[in-house]
Amino acid sequence: MSKMPGATWRPTPVNFTRGGQSSVRGVVLHIMAGTLAGTDSWFKNPAAEASSHFGTGKSGALYQWVSTADKAWAQAGGNPNWLSIENEGQGGDALTNAQLDRCAEVLAWAHKTHGVLLQVTSDPNGRGLGHHAMGGSAWGGHTACPGTRIVAQKAEIVARAKALVNGKPTPPKPTTPPKPTQNWTEILVNALPTLTKGCEKNAALKHDIKTAFKLLDARGFPVPEGVDDQTFGEPMAIQVRALQKFKGLKADAVIGKDTWEALH
Repeated sequence: MSKMPGATWRPTPVNFTRGGQSSVRGVVLHIMAGTLAGTDSWFKNPAAEASSHFGTGKSGALYQWVSTADKAWAQAGGNPNWLSIENEGQGGDALTNAQLDRCAEVLAWAHKTHGVLLQVTSDPNGRGLGHHAMGGSAWGGHTACPGTRIVAQKAEIVARAKALVNGKPTPPKPTTPPKPTQNWTEILVNALPTLTKGCEKNAALKHDIKTAFKLLDARGFPVPEGVDDQTFGEPMAIQVRALQKFKGLKADAVIGKDTWEALH
């Protein structure tokens, strides 16, 4: 078993393949689109069918859910050859200074333990520190994960990892990352209306209700069969609140910007 010293061991009993890590090309950065506590709970739910080797909290917590001898279910086709780090936050966030340190510690440990190169890569066939979106459709098509601000911080993580390996002090906190341009998810979400119970009385919103209805199902919060998919009633509201609670959002059954982002 390959457990990283300093990481809090939070083993998941499900959602991974024992002994499935055939080799290690590098480490992949992800964004949770939620909280560390929520993700910790979700990875232990068989319905999730997802996991990660490591996870960071904004305040500096570092969890390990899966041994690096085993295959986590994090990036589809990239799972057999890449380790994974889920980071607390939402799409569009940058990593905090504490998260940068934790990611650097994981990368430095992976370098010493698995021979991972201390370099940035955006090639799924490359080696080093990558990010989820670089794998394209073969890695699940998550083109907005972990977001442009975190991708821009990869070089800083590598620099901090090199300092750790060489026994040098951690470099100072970097300057504020550049303001990102909107990604496709942000553009889409900003154009969507706010939905509430009974809003189907406005016929123009029925298509958006149907979209939310289907996204709830895709995210594992299906509305019971037989419910009209263009009606925002209590059955749909129950599932919206469940999604919001899981994502650490206000559970008010109102589908606004944050809930649309969670659905997408």
